[in-house]
Amino acid sequence: MPAPIEFPLERDHVELNQLLKLAGLCDSGGAGKAIVASGAVFVDGVVELRKTCKIRADQTVELDGQVIRVIAAH
Repeated sequence: MPAPIEFPLERDHVELNQLLKLAGLCDSGGAGKAIVASGAVFVDGVVELRKTCKIRADQTVELDGQVIRVIAAH
């Protein structure tokens, strides 16, 4: 299993499809939307189908065994 990615969030939230792109798990926001729509993304352990779901600090996103921990930027 790959090491978790820590993503420092500098705003209130980031859209799920954009987070996948910014974390390097897909090439574009559109690709991120397709991945989310396929049911492959989990947010805090639950399948998330909303492509632009707002992800906030202290949430965890998982895709194909890769975990992204969203943390508050300091």
